[in-house]
Amino acid sequence: MNEHRVLPLWPGRVAPYTEFSGGQAQPSVKEFAVPGAKGALVIIPGGGYSCKVDHEKDNIAALFNGAGIAGYVLDYRVKPCHPETPLCDALRAIRLARSLGYEKVGVIGFSAGGHAACSAATLYTPGDPAAEDPIERLSSRPDAFVSSYAVVSFTSFRHQRSMECLMGEHKEDEALLRRFSAELNVTADTPPGFIWHSRNDQTVPVENSLLLATALSIHGVPYELHIFPGGRHGAGVASPDPRAEAWSGMCIDWLKSLGF
Repeated sequence: MNEHRVLPLWPGRVAPYTEFSGGQAQPSVKEFAVPGAKGALVIIPGGGYSCKVDHEKDNIAALFNGAGIAGYVLDYRVKPCHPETPLCDALRAIRLARSLGYEKVGVIGFSAGGHAACSAATLYTPGDPAAEDPIERLSSRPDAFVSSYAVVSFTSFRHQRSMECLMGEHKEDEALLRRFSAELNVTADTPPGFIWHSRNDQTVPVENSLLLATALSIHGVPYELHIFPGGRHGAGVASPDPRAEAWSGMCIDWLKSLGF
């Protein structure tokens, strides 16, 4: 059995916002390295910001490993947490992966993890050249992002549980709701996106992905959009609809076209 390193995001010190995290473990990534890989993906499992589901973790990393792309499965903090915490963890994971020497670093997220990935793609921050921590000198802008049946918006067609778990007592804060609605924060500098969803998703409305694609289109950001007629929410790699299972091959081809 292969051993996979677990890398703390902030080794030797306490992560930001820990005081809000209710004794949760310090955030980390589980490494699925590929010798000679040019690209890596930070993988963010879903779980409605209340947990992290297992079927969107290691098996996703193994899928992309098979295509020569390294994977870093993010163990991020969820409810109870400050609203900025999952984004903070995601941006740090992107910086950490970049510090390992990959030419390309992307992010993929599923459901609420997709919300974190979309937030990372639209709310990234540049590196601080004056930072003592060399990881913080690196940009957190992903080179690409993959939105998998994602919660995109907290203002339109939102998934109520994800919003409430992340926002907590701030769930009526209109400025924060807009901050965490990715379609409202797309700019011309947003990285390319791959978006997929099932039309009949009964948990996260497909309009979330349509809103995101429309925003990318308006701002001239390259993207690929796939809306499958069947499949269920939270399918991960496997799906009851074989057409929806095609997302992974399409996504790998797209990432390869970007140099991953």
